[in-house]
Amino acid sequence: MSTASVSLRPGTVLADLLPASRVRDIALVVGGAALTGIAAQIAVPVPGSPVPVTGQTFAALLVGTAFGARRGFLSLALYALVGMAGVPWFAGGTSGAGGASFGYVLGMLLAATVVGALARRGADRSVLRTAGTMALGSAVIYAVGVPYLMAATGMSLSAAVAAGLTPFLIGDALKAALAMGALPAAWKLVGRRG
Repeated sequence: MSTASVSLRPGTVLADLLPASRVRDIALVVGGAALTGIAAQIAVPVPGSPVPVTGQTFAALLVGTAFGARRGFLSLALYALVGMAGVPWFAGGTSGAGGASFGYVLGMLLAATVVGALARRGADRSVLRTAGTMALGSAVIYAVGVPYLMAATGMSLSAAVAAGLTPFLIGDALKAALAMGALPAAWKLVGRRG
């Protein structure tokens, strides 16, 4: 089957364009976890917040969208489990489940699954649909991360929103813009090659 016929088939994500095998899937899952861990090291502290701005959320959403729900979930689950086991690859070189920002890691696991499921329905093939997919993925991350931040720190809802959501909206818009350019462009490139 040619790349063009695979790419036109409903339910296909970018990772499906690689030759299918168990080795491919394992490599993608491990690679997705590693990419997220590396991106987490791009961490900029936010004054007044225990949560830094990182590249980790972008990596998690990109992994979910490009790999699909199952492989996206497995990649982020591996990332979370290895970090909980002590590998210092959470934001800023931290590890463990006790930090105030661990809820965002859990949110990323769920978000990668959601955006992966949407990508299987073609949500990464146009600029506008990709924008909506990234916005929904970010909302899922905050829906888990902000309440966890409240529980871990004793912050009120308004304080947790001020420290764990509001400072990140501009960065999330920039990350969404990157995805809006990259993902539909990748599909167009694949279509031209086929």
